[in-house]
Amino acid sequence: MRIIYLHQYFKTPQTGGAIRSYHLAKGMVDAGHEVEMITTHNEPRYEIHDVDGIKVHYLPVPYSNEFGFLKRIKAFYDYVKASKKLIAKLPLADLIYATSTPLTVGYITLWAKKKLGVPYIFEVRDLWPEAPVQTGTIRNPLAKKYLYSLEKKIYQAAQKVVALSPGMRNYIEKIVPEKEIHLIPNFADIDFFKKDLSVKNHVKNLVISYTGALGKVNRLESLLEIAQKTQEANLPIQYKIMGEGAELPKLKQLSSSMKLSNVTFIPFGSKEEVKKLLDVSDAIFISFDKIPILETNSPNKFFDGLAAGKLIITNTKGWIKDMAITNKFGFYVDTDLPESFVKLIRPFLEDPYLLQSYQQHARDMAEAFFSREISVHKILCVIDQEHRIMLSGNEVYILTA
Repeated sequence: MRIIYLHQYFKTPQTGGAIRSYHLAKGMVDAGHEVEMITTHNEPRYEIHDVDGIKVHYLPVPYSNEFGFLKRIKAFYDYVKASKKLIAKLPLADLIYATSTPLTVGYITLWAKKKLGVPYIFEVRDLWPEAPVQTGTIRNPLAKKYLYSLEKKIYQAAQKVVALSPGMRNYIEKIVPEKEIHLIPNFADIDFFKKDLSVKNHVKNLVISYTGALGKVNRLESLLEIAQKTQEANLPIQYKIMGEGAELPKLKQLSSSMKLSNVTFIPFGSKEEVKKLLDVSDAIFISFDKIPILETNSPNKFFDGLAAGKLIITNTKGWIKDMAITNKFGFYVDTDLPESFVKLIRPFLEDPYLLQSYQQHARDMAEAFFSREISVHKILCVIDQEHRIMLSGNEVYILTA
């Protein structure tokens, strides 16, 4: 089958960032499909490269997390226009696999289906427009009405829809109850990340890391407030923050003004750099603002933490919190009460075997339910009209949060 894969922010293990699309596309190639990825880069010219069998088209459409709203919208529409132009020149595809965000990628799939007769599968990575509406980015009533209508139209016209979390799936099912919605979360790379099976005799210094975007919705100031409380309590904890985004200068300034000697900022790096950080970490921190729609997120850092066998700490409610508590690989902290973290983390400082137990449970979850092989198998079943995704009883329980 000839597949065009649309992902505006396609990344590889070498470049760092979210690499779900790389592994899914690679899985398609390994299964015998011909895959052409259409993405963007910040270079001034169009380029095409072979990336492990994936033919990757790099469109010259600059983008940065630091872009303002209007500049981001321009980048989204520039990608739509350039993608349509390119697809019209390429040999006709059998299928388009499109992943959002942004929702505007749906303009391409709707056009390709109508003009070229090419069916598409739509993967929902974030819920648009609900997410920007709840965060206050989109406020105009007419814009909201139009975007909600566009969202429904994209789902309805799709051959199938793929959701990355139980919350996303439940949300989409309410919009298009007649549509087939497949749940394929992000995966844990259990071959790349290895767990240290040794148990510390005592915890001299607990390292908690955060990796990923540093935007307003990530609310990383809450981690700094936690760091302040543990510093005041003289707890042996170090916090390492690796990421990039518009809030980075503000966070560095805030950390300095709070005189936090237990916080270190590390430049954003490749997957290999993330691995090096997790190798020296005991726990990872997942941070989002207190906005209901963000509880449906399926963040890569969570799955990296599972694969690396780390204690998972989250400040957001939803499926990750429920799964972490039920399966004893992590806990939830209310960051409106940062002082509560001191009480929550003490048992793991005092009992290294408790820490090791939670870490082992995290790794066990990664291997049993979130391996790359499982995700690739599921996506191949979605693409193949003759097969359906079969879930075990335990997996249904785990993923129905």
